[in-house]
Amino acid sequence: MHHSIIGKYERDEVKPTIDVVKNIANVLDTTVGFLLGETKKQDVLKDQAMLKRLNDFASFPEEDKQHILYTLDALINKF
Repeated sequence: MHHSIIGKYERDEVKPTIDVVKNIANVLDTTVGFLLGETKKQDVLKDQAMLKRLNDFASFPEEDKQHILYTLDALINKF
């Protein structure tokens, strides 16, 4: 990346494409969400095993999701 384009990003003169943002996140070993200010934690959802679980969970029937979340909340509160 050329320093002049980075300056334009910093001054909000232009917006990077999503591909550029993804590349920047990869280089900085963080997430797109962190770069966008959506989270304060840099390592959120970088664990591929956890991300796979969440993706699998998203396909479950709504009733099953509710039961799993209820159980998970109870375990987290107990911990």
